Amino acid sequence: MMEENKNISDKESAGSGQSLVLTSILKRNWTSYIKEFLMLFLAVFCGFLAENYRDNLSEKQREKQFILSYIEDLKVDTATIHANLIFQKKKREQLDSLTYLLREQKIKGYESELYYLGRLLVRTSRFQSNDRTISQLKSSGSLRLIRNENAADSIISYQKLVDIIMTNIDDERFERRAADPMLTKMYNPFVFNSMLDEFNNIQKPIGNPMLRSYDPAIQQDLAYIINQLKGSNIIISTRLKLLQERANNAILFLQKEYQLAE
Repeated sequence: MMEENKNISDKESAGSGQSLVLTSILKRNWTSYIKEFLMLFLAVFCGFLAENYRDNLSEKQREKQFILSYIEDLKVDTATIHANLIFQKKKREQLDSLTYLLREQKIKGYESELYYLGRLLVRTSRFQSNDRTISQLKSSGSLRLIRNENAADSIISYQKLVDIIMTNIDDERFERRAADPMLTKMYNPFVFNSMLDEFNNIQKPIGNPMLRSYDPAIQQDLAYIINQLKGSNIIISTRLKLLQERANNAILFLQKEYQLAE
């Protein structure tokens, strides 16, 4: 009986020892699992931070490159605007001179001047903004790279004014084309043809060749169209001056905001 009790006690002690060992192993395994999980999580998280940092750095570099390119476009625009403003001023003087001749009825004996100004009436110097960078930003969906809100507003404001001016230029083109029927009735096309040199420059005709028509009604119709063209000339000139100012301000602002050398 005592022997049996001893065997039972030994078995219970052995079972208790095995349980303690198993519990210890399980505890070590869970601790190991937790440590491994934390290390893995930390490695993934650090990798994410590193990748995010590289992406941000890359996007900042791309943003800066776009701004540099856009500034170069603006510099080209300022030169183009300056040249176009000179043309618009000269064009207005020509419109005023032709209006004066028609209003004061200085027709006969002034045919050479009338031919010269009439032929210049349909000539133009079309302004075209250098939209290389902005077109690239739009087509590639990269406008989001311009994260500086003030810089983005400056770019958008400039482009909106460009769009308005292009609409004004289209309106002026229709007005010039409206002059064609009046010019056809009033002027001899063969004289017009003789006024062009090999480089398509317009020269005054020699002497005072006869007009095709001296009808005052045609002269007044032409004067009305000239008045419309002068209105467009004033609008375009005024907005080109504003665009030139915005371009210069945008260049200075972007250079300062992105710490770029002038």
